[in-house]
Amino acid sequence: MNTDGIMDLDQKYYMNTFGKRIPVVFECGRGSTLYDKEGCSYTDFLAGIAVNSLGYAHPALVEAISSQAGRLIHCSSLFYIEPQAKLAEALIENSCFDRVFFGNSGAEAIEGAIKLARKYFKQKGLYKYEVLTNTNSFHGRTLAALTATGQPKYQKPYEPLPSGFRHIPYNDLEAAYEAVADTTCAIMIELIQGEGGVIEATAEYVEGIAKLCREKGLLLIFDEIQTGIGRTGKMFAYEHFGVEPDILTLAKGLGGGVPIGALLAKSHAAAFEPGDHGSTFGGNPLACSAALAVLKTLSDEDLIAKSAINGEYFKEKLIYLKSLFPFISDVRGKGLMLGIELNESVNGKTIVEECFKAGFIINCAGKNTLRFVPPLVITTTEIDALIETLELIFSRVKEAASCKI
Repeated sequence: MNTDGIMDLDQKYYMNTFGKRIPVVFECGRGSTLYDKEGCSYTDFLAGIAVNSLGYAHPALVEAISSQAGRLIHCSSLFYIEPQAKLAEALIENSCFDRVFFGNSGAEAIEGAIKLARKYFKQKGLYKYEVLTNTNSFHGRTLAALTATGQPKYQKPYEPLPSGFRHIPYNDLEAAYEAVADTTCAIMIELIQGEGGVIEATAEYVEGIAKLCREKGLLLIFDEIQTGIGRTGKMFAYEHFGVEPDILTLAKGLGGGVPIGALLAKSHAAAFEPGDHGSTFGGNPLACSAALAVLKTLSDEDLIAKSAINGEYFKEKLIYLKSLFPFISDVRGKGLMLGIELNESVNGKTIVEECFKAGFIINCAGKNTLRFVPPLVITTTEIDALIETLELIFSRVKEAASCKI
């Protein structure tokens, strides 16, 4: 079926939750490159929104998925599952945590973290249920995760929202101290707000929030759905700060494109008992085999170290662009999770469209931030090509603005 036919089917039958999609249908991919139905190629600096950590058609991931699919795709967690047990071991051995539970998405991992925090205090006989999160945060699309998200634009269609959540300003430690109440059970933060515009938490804020949680006996939850699994140049972003949370959520890059979410907890916070939580598909053999292949490949190909090195190279190039174009307000991020904020004179979505026409996939997040979260296999040659393209596009924008003066 051609592109027009697929678009017609989609518009006729699919619920339009994504608005006007980019008019392209991708047929296949290799490395960091996607190919559409017409054979045109695009270098992908979005990676399915930080999901395709190994890029496309990586031999190790393809082999793991194909091999497992030929044996067993799904069986109930009523039974022991070898890939599930091995993946749990791999995540625990490479982190500061003691226990793990698998779901199918980031939103499910967040839901699990919220339930776990409430159960922890319920088990102690304490009436603590409220979770503090940050303004401008994004934690998922399910109802509780959406309520935890600190962006009213996502919440208004679904009011009234569940109780038990309050939002505090990001990087404002004083506001956090003032917000803690007798019913507060946990503080949940993103170490880098991805959807919010690649905004980094300060070391002082992260350390201060950890200290506050210790002082008040609260649980500390890090949402690493986007920052985890090597994205920031460390396996987990919390390693940059020297702060260990009680609970951590993962998804996106963990399965390399196969849906999987993970909820990790230290032993004292792992309060779930039989019957407290579950998932029909979570931790199935296929998803866990894919995630095991991702973790092994990160190690075998030293991709986390490369993420740090190539990320620094990329960031320096973006800073160079900032020196040339005054409408670039800021350059932010760690590893291969980077963003450049544009001032109001430039429409970020227009830049995204121009990049797409030139064969590069990026997106616009937050208020007006170009977000770059490429596969961890991205090369400096591909980074150079994008920078060259952005410089040409920005030069045209600058020239057009000069003509209007």
